[in-house]
Amino acid sequence: MTESPTRAMTATEWALLLILSLFWGGSFFFVGVAVKQLPPLTIVALRVSIAAAILLLSAPLTGLAMPRSRAAWSALMRLALVNNVAPFCLIVWGQTHLASGLAAILNATTPLFTVFAAHALTRDERLTPQRLAGALCGLVGVAAMIGPQAIAEGFGSNIAAELAILAAAASYAIGSIYGRRFRAMGLAPIAVTAGQVTAASFVLAPLALVVDRPWSLPAPGLDAVAAVVALASISTALAYILYFRILAGAGATNVVLVTLLAPVSSIMLGAIFLDERLATRHFIGLSLIALGLAFIDGRLFRWRHAAARGAG
Repeated sequence: MTESPTRAMTATEWALLLILSLFWGGSFFFVGVAVKQLPPLTIVALRVSIAAAILLLSAPLTGLAMPRSRAAWSALMRLALVNNVAPFCLIVWGQTHLASGLAAILNATTPLFTVFAAHALTRDERLTPQRLAGALCGLVGVAAMIGPQAIAEGFGSNIAAELAILAAAASYAIGSIYGRRFRAMGLAPIAVTAGQVTAASFVLAPLALVVDRPWSLPAPGLDAVAAVVALASISTALAYILYFRILAGAGATNVVLVTLLAPVSSIMLGAIFLDERLATRHFIGLSLIALGLAFIDGRLFRWRHAAARGAG
């Protein structure tokens, strides 16, 4: 694997991570709306195809320069398989059986998978007790926000769907580590994003045509169409530009923290736009997630040690 230094994220990267959590937190909602009227493969194929079209058509405005070498496209295809094709299909299929909230908490296991995968596959993102403690603390916070009743009602049933979401989380973890190599290849974040979803559309569009035969399905309602467009434009095209921007600078272990923040953003958006009231467990969960992020980022502990040395 191509190496890149792991470090604490800058204030700008934290801001981008929070925006990314809003975009990806909304993806569970958009999928939840669309999956009631469209089959999973069609949703995923439309997601990557529309995202690719948006990015390619906006190239004159964004300065997008698509890669030309066979090596770059080969790498992008591999990235698309582990970072788009596999996890998107698994999550959307899983959400045909699971509630969006439960899917979000299962997907929030990505940092745990990444911590272990990065330890095995890289030299500069090694497993430390502090990182492991942070990931576990964040997961407990997510569980607290969802609530024990929702977990008790969801887990145990639909085991295959639950395992599918967990497999998607593991796939995302591998994709985040593999994606680090593109900075060394000289590809800008927007080029990696466009290349990834374009490659994924070459795989998924024909597959959806053969399996789902979408022309034979009932016409979806306006809400499903709007959900798919939002999923493609906001939660895919824009989200992955931010994702690869953070990944290039802060590393795989840091960028997957977004999966801990995404359930938070879902709850906050519900409170703001749907007048949903926050319970005590939500604030407890927020506190635990913040503590987990502090452990993984390490900045507060370095400040504490520096202050202690200064005082001594």
